[in-house]
Amino acid sequence: MTSQSESSNPSRPPRLRRRGVGWTLRITPLGIVVLALFNLAILIGLVYVSTRVLQGSGQSWLASLGFASDTPSAVPTTTEIPATDTPTPKPSETPTTVPSATSTPVPASATPLPLSTLTLNQGLIVLALNEGGNTHLFAYQPQESGAGLPLPLTRLTSGPWDDITPVISPDGQTVAFTSSRSGYWDIYLLSLNNGDLTRLTDSLNYDAAPAWSPDNQWVVYETYLNDNLEIYIQSVADAQNVIRLTENQAADFSPVWSPAGRQIAFVSDRSGENDIWLADLDQAEEKRFQNISVTPNSADAHPAWSPDGTSIVWVGEQDGMHSLFVQDLSVSDDSGSPASNTSRTNLGSGDWPAWSPDGESILTVLEAPNRTYLTAYPTHYPGLVFPTLELPGPVNGISWGAVALSSSIQGVYQQAAEITPTALYIPSFTSVPDESSGRYQLIALYDVVAPNPYLHDATDESFQALRLQIGADSGWDILSSLENAYVPLTTPLEPGMGNDWLYTGRAFALDTSPMDSGWIAVVREDFGAETYWRVFIKALYQDGSAGIPLHDQPWNFEASSNGSTIAYEQGGQRMDSIPTGYWIDFTERAIAYGWQRQPALSNWTAFLPAALFNEFSYTEGLDWHSAMLQLYPPEAMVTPSPVIPPSRTPTATLRWYVSPTPTSTSTPRPTFTPYPVPTISVTPGG
Repeated sequence: MTSQSESSNPSRPPRLRRRGVGWTLRITPLGIVVLALFNLAILIGLVYVSTRVLQGSGQSWLASLGFASDTPSAVPTTTEIPATDTPTPKPSETPTTVPSATSTPVPASATPLPLSTLTLNQGLIVLALNEGGNTHLFAYQPQESGAGLPLPLTRLTSGPWDDITPVISPDGQTVAFTSSRSGYWDIYLLSLNNGDLTRLTDSLNYDAAPAWSPDNQWVVYETYLNDNLEIYIQSVADAQNVIRLTENQAADFSPVWSPAGRQIAFVSDRSGENDIWLADLDQAEEKRFQNISVTPNSADAHPAWSPDGTSIVWVGEQDGMHSLFVQDLSVSDDSGSPASNTSRTNLGSGDWPAWSPDGESILTVLEAPNRTYLTAYPTHYPGLVFPTLELPGPVNGISWGAVALSSSIQGVYQQAAEITPTALYIPSFTSVPDESSGRYQLIALYDVVAPNPYLHDATDESFQALRLQIGADSGWDILSSLENAYVPLTTPLEPGMGNDWLYTGRAFALDTSPMDSGWIAVVREDFGAETYWRVFIKALYQDGSAGIPLHDQPWNFEASSNGSTIAYEQGGQRMDSIPTGYWIDFTERAIAYGWQRQPALSNWTAFLPAALFNEFSYTEGLDWHSAMLQLYPPEAMVTPSPVIPPSRTPTATLRWYVSPTPTSTSTPRPTFTPYPVPTISVTPGG
């Protein structure tokens, strides 16, 4: 059936009936932008209306989300109260419940917030800091206190000697420390209020690392007696009242007195390696000592008690990491020993830990191969109290104590604080580098035996000054003979040493022959995956006037060939015992003069020259390539790449009996000869 319109207009063609295919939506970039702007306008309008409505009822919408509103409100912000059916009281009525006010969060400012809310303005920090030629005591307070501005590093002692291992007394009035100012190592007492100095010990032995008793009446310290480190206790009032605490063939050192007064923690290698031991003064000799760290394959050092005496922290070195371990001594197992598996916490990396007076922070030193940093950790949660601070030199002791002074540190120690250390050396150049070439000269080393006794012009004064200093300290001239100094570019070194600093003229390698006779000892120090070495040289005069006793087992490279599989894979092993005598830290003095030690190459365990334990470089912040360009033109540093042909065809060597052109010679096949068949003959009549 057709519609009326169709029948009335026969000339119009009928419409085509299409199959329904639905709607098709085309989205263009302009449409996306318009749609986004439209949605944003709606969102802003909703936020504005909601904010105005909530502000009218005394509640800011932004504040309810934890942010401060940009528009101040006349109604104080209150804690959000859940909605109920209870009618709102009239203005004349007093509500039975008053909502508690909460503070409105303050917008973040441009000033960076501290890493921790713990305060640092408590007490005073005293540390022994190497400032070049010698180590002296410095006072430090990083944060402003009620008394005034923060206290920068302020020198407390000065002179041509070393002052190490300081510790603040419990009453905060005196610092006990070790000094070589008399020509021998003794313990002195420094009054913080007036700077008066008192000598506590007076002997030819090495006396160091003092620690106070809680009542300020006694000092415990380590001493070098009969070629061994032992621990003594001495009265502060009576120098003749001395008590010997340890008497063992092992080395016992670094004692610290507990705040309770009846225990002393110390380091000992009586278990075969350095562990933390505890001496109970109330126990008999056979039950007095107890190993509380028990950490195999770890070298422990520098114990420190918490102010409340319930915990102790020490440094554990294992697998190249120096970590601070906090042991809770209030938790013990069935035998009465500390339950180390459940009550020990790894606080983080560090050395020389020191507790804050309130026990909430631990100050520590972060030691890099050639740099030293200072930081602090919270004791009850992870993080840092303040960012790491680079120190001008190595640290040899640190203490943090509650100090109440009657006068300012700057006023009492103004004379020492204003002293400017004399420069260790003054560099001078034989000739200024030419502007066109920019290259330096090599300077001959006077009276030095080496394959090529030359050094870069910028380093020779430092080398000569180090040579004089180390000769005066040790009594013999170790730098008069070198394994290597400058190495020409045309001279190949050992495999893997193609970019060695000896090529730059900015490095030298010690002669290792004195090691065979026991005059050089090398201590292994791992920093993460890299291995470094600390070189000690033995003092010529072993009367205690030079050097200090070793506290760690040196590395024995020759043990790799003694048949032990473990020693072979490790490139050696630690010595079984600490060598006796007094030793000079050559590495520490070399760093003071700008000479840095080098990390061992990755193959050093199988190849001894790759250990580089005897090599020191004067880099001045340069990379190896830049240092080479100070001696050589750029074209000398271009190494041509050898072009290898696609295939190498060996050429046969001609002999007089061989034809130059090989010819094939036919070989006849062997001729088959049938085997004759025997014939049986019959003899007639037989």
